[in-house]
Amino acid sequence: MRTLSVLKEVDLIAAEDTRHTLKLLNHYNIKKPLISYHEHNKKSKGEVLLRKLNEGMQIALVTDAGMPGISDPGEDIIRLCIEEGIVVVALPGPTAPILALVLSGLPTDKFVFEGFLPSKKQDRIKELERLKTEERTIILYEAPHRILALLQDIFNILGDRKSSISRELTKIHEETFRGSIAEA
Repeated sequence: MRTLSVLKEVDLIAAEDTRHTLKLLNHYNIKKPLISYHEHNKKSKGEVLLRKLNEGMQIALVTDAGMPGISDPGEDIIRLCIEEGIVVVALPGPTAPILALVLSGLPTDKFVFEGFLPSKKQDRIKELERLKTEERTIILYEAPHRILALLQDIFNILGDRKSSISRELTKIHEETFRGSIAEA
C-alpha cells in the first residue's frame, strides 16, 4: 500500500520497461509521466534524472521484477543520488535472491550473493575457482540461455553439490527445481 501511495505522489516514474510499468499503473489508476531507465540508457537518463531531482522533483524508480538496485541499473542512480546528497528512500518489495534462498531448502543462516557471473567462459571459471572454498550457500543470477553452460562449469569446478534453480519469482509462472547439479 505504501508503494502505491508513493507512486501516486511522485512527479515522475523511472521504469526499466515503461510498457510493463504502464500496465501496473493503469491497473491502479495511477496517471504519472514515465521515463525509461535501463541498462542501455542508464548514463544519459541518469543525468536527466539527477537534474530533475536537483530541481526538486520527486521520482520513483521501478523495475520489471524484483528489487531496484539489485543486479539492476538502479544501483547506479542510487549511488549518484547519494553522491549528490539527494535523499533516497527504499520501499520493500520482492527480491528474488532472498525468495530463491528461502525456497531452495539449502542453509539460509549464512549465504553470499554473487549476482551475475561473467558471460565469458574464462572469466566465469575464474570466479567459480574463487568460490571453490565458499562454505556459505551461494546465490547466483544467470540468463536462461546461459544456464546450461553455467551448470556445467559449476559441476566441473565446484562438484556435484545440492542446488536449487528458481525462475520467474514473483511472477505468474514461478518455478523452483531442487536437486544435484548433475540432475539439473
